[in-house]
Amino acid sequence: MKKLNIGCGMDVRPDYINLDCAQLPDVDVVHDLNSLPLPFKDAEFDEVLCSHIIEHLEYIPLLKDLYRILKKGGRLVILTTHFTSMTSYVDPTHIKVFTVRTFDYFANDYAHCHYFDFHFAKVDSRILFRKGILFYDYLIEPLVNLNCKVQLLYEMTLLSRIFPAIGLKVILTK
Repeated sequence: MKKLNIGCGMDVRPDYINLDCAQLPDVDVVHDLNSLPLPFKDAEFDEVLCSHIIEHLEYIPLLKDLYRILKKGGRLVILTTHFTSMTSYVDPTHIKVFTVRTFDYFANDYAHCHYFDFHFAKVDSRILFRKGILFYDYLIEPLVNLNCKVQLLYEMTLLSRIFPAIGLKVILTK
């Protein structure tokens, strides 16, 4: 299985090709994500990991290129901040915020998919909560992620302000 870790920074993973814009220790490919296309062949990867980088970019052109380099059935795993997370707004380099449904626009079965010339076959989104001294986050995360309707209810109500999420995990399957 061939895997790519986009914008790895210091999170270099041993079973991945690690890409970053800086020549850091153990980075395999140095490339600016704002300069597309990425230096890879079409349908080269089974999995691409984007951990906490997509909120720093104009992400739609990058998604399109990541779609290009994924094999059919390949997975794009995105970890990013949720719009209720304080970190979405504290970091001045964040230019985008995301909801649990943001990436649905890039799926085959979504009504607005005609806006884009690439479409993933499946989208699976989970809202993530900080697991630490706040014991209730251990209870809230499985409840909020019971299904899409509960996720939307959480985001549309005061619950998301009382119990803010920390992030999102989105898996887009080609």
